[in-house]
Parts: sequence; C-alpha cells; structure tokens
Amino acid sequence: MSSYLIGLVGSGIGPSLSPALHEREAAELGLRYSYRLLDLDVLGAPVGEVLAAARAEGFAGLNITHPAKQAVLPHLDALAEEADALGAVNTVVFDGGRATGHNTDATGFARSLRRGLPDVALRNVVLLGAGGAGVAVAHALLALGTERLGVHDVDQDRSAALVAALERRFGAGRAVTCGPEAVRTADGLVHATPTGMAAHPGLPLDESLLREELWVADIVYRPLETALLAAARARGCRVLHGGGMVVLQAAESLRLFTGADPDADRMLAHFEELEGEPAHAS
Repeated sequence: MSSYLIGLVGSGIGPSLSPALHEREAAELGLRYSYRLLDLDVLGAPVGEVLAAARAEGFAGLNITHPAKQAVLPHLDALAEEADALGAVNTVVFDGGRATGHNTDATGFARSLRRGLPDVALRNVVLLGAGGAGVAVAHALLALGTERLGVHDVDQDRSAALVAALERRFGAGRAVTCGPEAVRTADGLVHATPTGMAAHPGLPLDESLLREELWVADIVYRPLETALLAAARARGCRVLHGGGMVVLQAAESLRLFTGADPDADRMLAHFEELEGEPAHAS
C-alpha cells in the first residue's frame, strides 16, 4: 500500500476539515495517507522554515492557505502554469527534492460551476472581491469563456491590479473595474469576499440589485446558505454554494499528491457529512 504524508500550512487552521476530507477519500482509494496541520501561529515559524522542515521530513506535499499562498512563492523550485499565472499557490508537491507550486482553486471553481450551473450564460459576469479567492475565480471565468468580467472590490487598487493581470493573460477588454450596480445588466454574479461567513454576517450588496434572470454563486461555504444565496433564491435566481469549490480543489490536490483519481461525488458526500462540524479554514 502506498504511503503519503501531507500537511496544511496556514494560520488559525486548527478546526480545518481538510484532514478528514483528504484521509477519508484516500482510504477509499486504498492509500495509507496521513494529513497533518502545520499552523504557522502554533509553530511560531515563517512559511519558508515550515516548507524546508516538511521537505526534510519526507512530506509528499502540502496544501497552502491564508496567509501563505503568496508568501510561499520564493521558497519553491518551480511553478505550474496556473500558479504562475495567478501568482498564488495552494498546493505544493515534493518530487525528487524539488518543490513545485500548483493552484487548484481556479480549477475547483470552474468544475463546481460546470457541475452546479452547467447551462448558465457566462457572457457578462460581475465578480465581487479581488483578493486571493477572487483572483482564482476571475481567471476561471475568463478561461470558461466569459466575454466581459466586471470586477468590484472595496480596495480599488486591488480591483485595478486584477483587471490588469487578466488583460495580460486573456487580452484587452475582457475585464473591467465596475461598481455593484453592474449586476443589474449581468448574466451572473460571483461573490468572493468574507461577507456572509459566520464571523462576517450580512449581504455584500443591496439585494434590490438581484433579479430572477441573474445566477448567483458564492464561494463562502460556512454557512452553505449565506444571506446572499437566501436573498437570491427568494428572488428566483439560480444559485450555487461554495462547498463544491472547496471539495473539488481538494480532490485535485489529492490527485497531484498521489497520482490517484479521487471520486468527486464521494468527496462531496464526505463534505456534506463533515459540514456540521465547527467553522474551519480551507
């Protein structure tokens, strides 16, 4: 039986469901798989030291979460194409002494959208939030064929920086900065800010902007039914919760670590069983 030692690097990750989610699926695949939490706050060490120690101790790979997705970059030997384009890493694979950074957030969102809302219009989409998660969502949407992506963030410099990066990769005119009112004429809305999480309750925009023709996706997954999704559902919108993105990015990470082919449906079922546990970091 193949054996793998995996870790999650980040701050405040004690309640994470990642160990259970990964270990359950690995057991189904017949793998001996141990998943450890490497909390930067608990260890009192910078991400570079934690990465070096994990490499020396024989870890097969690491998941990387807040606040280390960009801080880890200088400590890697190579970047996969998607991670290089996004400028962020959430998965590190150790192979032959080399540490290669990957990003499975964008593919996780894309797969979740295709599974959950397979036939929605993507021509004109508004994205709320240009932070790490928003960057991944933006790249995923343009790769899926969105012709015009409006980006809104309370930090206007961050919005502008994301639009510039998208234009470099996908061409001029594909992304623009906008205000929340752009939702009035959009096909879809993707929410990628902390608003709606248990610790940040509320709505990220005026619910009067929501209308029946709009589809709404939220990357928040605790709770799965955010205030935004509840308001959108009440107005007749088709909606997608954030659980799918979390699970599908985890499935792709597991594949990168092991070469095995995780069962996404089975992992989604695992997630639904585990989701009743206390709030966690992804």
